[in-house]
Amino acid sequence: MSSAVAGPPDEDVPEFPMPRAAGCPFAPPPELMRLHAEKPVSKVRLWDGSTHWLVTRHEDQRALYGDQRLSVDTTRDGFPYLNAAFRETASKTPPSFLNMDDPDHARIRRMVTGPFTVRRVEAMRPAIQRMTDELIDTMLTGPGPVDLVEALALPLPSLVICEMLGVPYEDHDFFQSNSKVALRRDVTAEEARAASGALFGYLGDQLDKKLAEPADDLLSEFAARMRDGELSRLEATMLGQLLLGAGHETSANMIALGVLAFLEHPDQLAIVRDTDDPKVLAGAAEEMLRYLTVVHSGQRRLALEDLEIGGQSIRAGEGVIIPGATGNWQDDVFPDPDRLDVRRDARRHMAFGFGIHQCLGQQLARLELQVVHGTLFRRVPTLRLATDLDRIPFKDDGIVYGVHELPVTW
Repeated sequence: MSSAVAGPPDEDVPEFPMPRAAGCPFAPPPELMRLHAEKPVSKVRLWDGSTHWLVTRHEDQRALYGDQRLSVDTTRDGFPYLNAAFRETASKTPPSFLNMDDPDHARIRRMVTGPFTVRRVEAMRPAIQRMTDELIDTMLTGPGPVDLVEALALPLPSLVICEMLGVPYEDHDFFQSNSKVALRRDVTAEEARAASGALFGYLGDQLDKKLAEPADDLLSEFAARMRDGELSRLEATMLGQLLLGAGHETSANMIALGVLAFLEHPDQLAIVRDTDDPKVLAGAAEEMLRYLTVVHSGQRRLALEDLEIGGQSIRAGEGVIIPGATGNWQDDVFPDPDRLDVRRDARRHMAFGFGIHQCLGQQLARLELQVVHGTLFRRVPTLRLATDLDRIPFKDDGIVYGVHELPVTW
């Protein structure tokens, strides 16, 4: 029997997601951490009244990420949908690469892994460094204060993913605005359908152009595979849409929120600003990924078979939510987890998930963080907030946590 059944209104099941504490923008919600401490496998209620399992401990989360008895296929009955728009989208469109189980997931992933390997991504470092310096040059020559989101955090990953895909950067206003709509928790089904449809049509047009005039980019490769029958047109278009959206939105939030976290922790900022050791910058990026864990809506799964986790039986057809922030703030895995410490070994974090569905673009995200945070504070050592912390608009309304704006001066 599916767990996606509304219980009585007075049932003692907390709602998910949970609000963050006022004045503490980086910490996971207190109620979520209380459940983590007292009952790490428990039921939570979603927006539609359905109840699903919340699994919060690091070791349990890693086990579930690698368990093939759990599905990411949003078309399955009982899936723990984020909102009504996600449910309607799942009922009317095939799953994207992000929501495919094996063997389809493995088939498509093999086609796109090459450009995102450590070696291929590292070869992009000079280009990403050049883009970063040019954006900072522009920021410094203009009037202050500036919104760092618009000046650096959003354009850099957008430029990078456009170059990789072969999408014109001059279209960034179009795809950024539509991507933002799709990532809102309060988006209506109509808004989601319009935004997704616009992006789908745009990527379809781009694929047609690559079929006619191929270049050295990912969309041209997808178009060639489409022509050769390895990818359907639907798969190629949805894959391009996913990479375009995920390739800029998540990294932009990490860059801006990371800058804010450093500004609020000047001792850690000084370590990053004063080093020329790439290992220190790489370690700082891992710690920032652990500390912030910006995908705060939780990874979602559906049990295909009965299983046991953390001493609790989960039945086939029941939904599972995995909030990465709790595992990444678990004190027996990361001592003093509420302390930002760029010298700690944070490599066991799960900001990118784990297992077969681990984020395809994780190496690119790491590199962008290393370059931006390593360059910005060195070039602008007097960078500071241009407003009070409590006046910064945080993205509590989104699937990905971050800031809508980050006013800074120097």
